[in-house]
Amino acid sequence: MRQITTTPSDEAERFRLLVESITDYAIYLLDPTGVVTSWNRGAERFKGYKSEEIIGENFSRFYSEKDRDAGLPAKALSIAVSEGKFEGEGWRIRRDGSRFWAHVVIDTIYADDGSVVGFAKITRDFTERRRSEEALRRSEEQFRLLVQSVTDYAIYMLNPEGIVTNWNPGAQRIKGYKAGEIVGKHFSEFYTEEDRATGEPKRALEVALREGRWEKEGWRVRKDGSRFWCHVVIDPIRDDNGEVIGFAKITRDVTERKEAEEMLARAREALFQSQKMDAVGQLTGGVAHDFNNLLMAVLGSLELLRRRLPDDPRMLRLLDNAMAGAQRGAALTQRMLAFARRQKLDTKPVDLSALVRGMTDLLQRSIGPDVAIETQFPLSLEKAMADENQVELALLNLSVNARDAMREGGVILISARNQTVGEGHETGLPPGRYVTLSVIDEGEGMDAETVTRATEPFFTTKGVGKGTGLGLSMVHGMSEQMGGRLMLKSKMGEGTTAEIWLPVACGGTEAGASSMGLQQERVLRSLRVLAVDDDYLVLFNTVAMLEELGHTAFSASSGGAALEVLRKEQVDLVVTDHAMPKMTGLQLLEAVRAEWPGLPVLLATGYAELPGGPGSAVPVLHKPFTENDLATALRSVLEPTA
Repeated sequence: MRQITTTPSDEAERFRLLVESITDYAIYLLDPTGVVTSWNRGAERFKGYKSEEIIGENFSRFYSEKDRDAGLPAKALSIAVSEGKFEGEGWRIRRDGSRFWAHVVIDTIYADDGSVVGFAKITRDFTERRRSEEALRRSEEQFRLLVQSVTDYAIYMLNPEGIVTNWNPGAQRIKGYKAGEIVGKHFSEFYTEEDRATGEPKRALEVALREGRWEKEGWRVRKDGSRFWCHVVIDPIRDDNGEVIGFAKITRDVTERKEAEEMLARAREALFQSQKMDAVGQLTGGVAHDFNNLLMAVLGSLELLRRRLPDDPRMLRLLDNAMAGAQRGAALTQRMLAFARRQKLDTKPVDLSALVRGMTDLLQRSIGPDVAIETQFPLSLEKAMADENQVELALLNLSVNARDAMREGGVILISARNQTVGEGHETGLPPGRYVTLSVIDEGEGMDAETVTRATEPFFTTKGVGKGTGLGLSMVHGMSEQMGGRLMLKSKMGEGTTAEIWLPVACGGTEAGASSMGLQQERVLRSLRVLAVDDDYLVLFNTVAMLEELGHTAFSASSGGAALEVLRKEQVDLVVTDHAMPKMTGLQLLEAVRAEWPGLPVLLATGYAELPGGPGSAVPVLHKPFTENDLATALRSVLEPTA
């Protein structure tokens, strides 16, 4: 092999050529005073000077005037001498006056005797990197300002263990902590005690790590201890290698939205309950009406039969027992009709304190010796506009319910007070003056669901065979039919308060006793009466009663058939049912008045309210009626002509 030998001059030439060919770095030499003594292509490319233009010039030319005045060039050489090296970054000036960001390294060159013979200077153009870094810095600053400007969201970071590492104004506004009070603490500080006990904070971070995100709504706690409903999102933050370095947490206070949703849900539930109760009321009223017809047939037939049976005590006792059972059924239908608000009420001014005093003994006997009754009435209590009999029945029902709620005995407080109702009152009553009759017990109370359902017909908590479930529904229906309201207030273990709100009687006078009592003995002349009813049992019974009273009776099972009878027979009076198919009792009344204007009509019905029109002033006989009721009604209609 051929051996190649080199001399020091050859190596120096090769090194010179190497340096000269580099274009990404400016590499040149300075003498001890900073004068340029060499220049490579990279220096020419960065700074714009050709070698003949710059060699012999001081390197301070590359600095801005401001930096030269500050002595930075000389300081750089001084540091290189004292420390052996200078490294830094800064703005430098090209030949055309433009600036570029340079990374500079200056190394001191020493002679063999240790004296400084010059400096090696390497400069790199980092303008693009500087621009990128500046753009990134501006972006990060803008993001920081954006986060710091947000006040509707709590935006902050957690370290991998859940420690809060920063805090924005939104977090301070929503949660009440200043940055200095919460940074460095665990984010579980914001959770309720119940959630901390079940490990909810830890579970949130685990889900965020496993699934890449955790999102949920729930209760959180502010610095002052108050709770708020929030929407929370937690995202893990990873570095370029995929390692988790923390979590981003965004929280929004949505308490107002939740309250609005709850109000809407309550409104929907109230509407549903109203619709349900209306539907149940319609069904109950229809059932009660049909049952009334059946009871009328039973009671009327038993009454007529009793008069015709021989005076056999055993037989009469059985018959009386059957009549008592039918009468209890009639009382049940009255409760059902009261719930459905289809029962006729006799409203007049009622002194509630006198009413309660008058029935205290009855109440005490009804509820037994283990429960005491106390009353509390103000001297200035106003009279209520109400049906006295229905109020007594309602008070009896409420007192029995109160007794049943106090298994160990106790005290029932019956009280009343004057009330003024304004717009938007909790009762939903129209503005005005009312009297509230309250029955308060010390019993076991009811939960919210039971209170909601308590006035539903046939709903009871007393067990099978211990209650019909119609007591409170009857009170509910009676109260609303009289323009009032039944309000129940109860909590488990704290007893129950049942309030009957009744309108105040404004200037009314109490009706005097009717001069036509049930025992009135005035006898009507023999009449020719047309009985009309689509129920055969009721029709048969009505005809039998009329004949028993000494009248001549004709029968018709529909409005059309009744008109045919009237055109053939001379009739003094018509007794007609109202709820009939094809032609109602009121429609028949209108037809009778059109063709026989002076013919009296008596409407027999189990409903309290009738549609308006020509029948608004028609005399009404309420089902189920007895023979005596029928006689009294006939007498009241015909007395002016009797």
